[in-house]
Amino acid sequence: MYKEEQSFNLRFSLEATFPDEYDGEDDERVWLKQWETQVKPDIVKSIFQTLERYPEWAARFRNRGMAATDEIEIVLEKSYSDPSLN
Repeated sequence: MYKEEQSFNLRFSLEATFPDEYDGEDDERVWLKQWETQVKPDIVKSIFQTLERYPEWAARFRNRGMAATDEIEIVLEKSYSDPSLN
C-alpha cells in the first residue's frame, strides 16, 4: 500500500504574568490546572466536533511517548481504498 504523510502543528505556549510582589507559585499554578482541566479538553472536543463534519476523514489520537500534558497528537486519515468515502 502506498502512503503519503504531511504534518501540521498547532502549538499553544502558555504564559501567566503576576505582579512584582508575587512570591512564586503562591497560587499552586491554578492557571495551569485550569488549562489542563477546562480549556484544553474544550479545545480538543471542539476539534473533534469540527472533524465530524468531514466524514471522509477518520480522526484518532496517537501517543508517541510524550505525556498528554505536553502533547496531543491527532491523526487524520483519508483512505482512497473505499471510493464511497472520497
